Amino acid sequence: MKKKSLDYWVGLFVVVGFVALLFLALKAGNMSSFSFQETYSVQAQFDNIGGLKARAPVKSAGVVVGRVASIRFDDKSYLATVELNLDKAYQFPKDTSAKILTSGLLGEQYIGLEAGGDTAMLAQGSKITMTQSAVVLENLIGQFLYNKAADAGAGGGSASTAPAAAPSSGAAALPAAPGTEGAK
Repeated sequence: MKKKSLDYWVGLFVVVGFVALLFLALKAGNMSSFSFQETYSVQAQFDNIGGLKARAPVKSAGVVVGRVASIRFDDKSYLATVELNLDKAYQFPKDTSAKILTSGLLGEQYIGLEAGGDTAMLAQGSKITMTQSAVVLENLIGQFLYNKAADAGAGGGSASTAPAAAPSSGAAALPAAPGTEGAK
């Protein structure tokens, strides 16, 4: 009887271990949030999607309202076309804007939706026309360095102003400490 009890607990431990491994694998593959709700598909085009991937979340006001279904390159417009599957429970106006955002400084990228004010709603197959591409860290660093180099090149050429004259006495003139102006 004791052996059967031990076998039962070992088997239960192995099953729990497999479930934990399955959970970690789904979490690592960004597949842990399967949704069985009905969705509708909309498209958005971006100049640069950065590191956006399929199955990335689509959020509005911090709430996940859908997922990125697919990403493809349009060879006619030379833009990235992103297909979004939005839950039917969340309806957005036709003038909704989409931008690619990053969770934290170097976190995963997701699409953020900002609802517009139109009375007509997005429907299956609609296109979001107002988009903002991903901010690519390498581009920002390049712009910063380019601007610094341009500033150094413009300001470093000539010394037209003379340095300020030093005080005539040996002691430097320092401002008085607060509250000691009249005391000697």
